[in-house]
Amino acid sequence: MRIEVWSDVVCPWCFIGKRRLETALARFPHRDAVEVVWRSYQLDPTVPEGQTHPTLPALAAKYGRSVEEMRDMQQRVEEIAAAEGLDYDLAEGLSGNTLLAHELIHLAAEHGLQGAMKERLLHAHFEERRSVFDVDALVPLAVEVGLDEAEVRAALADRRYRHAVGQDARTAQALGATGVPFFVVDRKYGAAGAQPAELLLQLLERAWAEANPLQTVPAADGCTDDSCAR
Repeated sequence: MRIEVWSDVVCPWCFIGKRRLETALARFPHRDAVEVVWRSYQLDPTVPEGQTHPTLPALAAKYGRSVEEMRDMQQRVEEIAAAEGLDYDLAEGLSGNTLLAHELIHLAAEHGLQGAMKERLLHAHFEERRSVFDVDALVPLAVEVGLDEAEVRAALADRRYRHAVGQDARTAQALGATGVPFFVVDRKYGAAGAQPAELLLQLLERAWAEANPLQTVPAADGCTDDSCAR
C-alpha cells in the first residue's frame, strides 16, 4: 500500500501531520507493507529564490491581521505541535522559496533517503530555526542524512529535479488538493489537513480492507477483533 503525502517544508501543519501519520502507522498492523512517498508542494512558489523574510508579519499582512493577533494564532499552533512532541517558535520563523529543498528531497529519494531528508529539513526549519532556502544551507543537512556533498551541489546547480517538483504540483492539482498536508492512499482515498492519527488510521484500515478482502473476511462465528467482547 502506498501513501503519498503532499507537503511543504515550511508548513507548520505539515510537520504536525507527519507526526500524526507516524502515530497512525505505529498502530497499523500492516505497517511493514506500507510505502510512504513525500510529494512536493510549495505554499508560495512566487517568492523569489535566494530571498528570505520574517514569517510573522508576512502572514499578518496576508490575512489582514495585526502582528499581535497573528502571534496569538501561531502560539495556538505551537501548543498543538507540542502535543505531538514538536518544539516550535513560529514568531521567529523565516520564509523563503522552497524549490531547492524540494529538489533535494527528490535527489534523496534516488538514494532511498527521502524520508530522512524530509524529516531533517522540517526539523531544521521548525526546531533549529535554520535556513532551508539556499544551497549552502541545504548541503550540510543533506550530508547529515548520508548524501554526497559533490552530488548535492551538482544536482542543485543543474536543477535536474525541478521538473519532478513541478510534476508533483500538477498531480496535486489534478487530485483536487488546495492545501497541505494532503494524504492520498493508493490514489483512491484522500485526507486533507493535519488530520488526527485516529482518522488517518481509519483511512489506512479502509484502504487495506479494500485491497486485501480475503484478509478481512469475518470469522465463521461472525466475530471480528474484539466485537464479541463488547
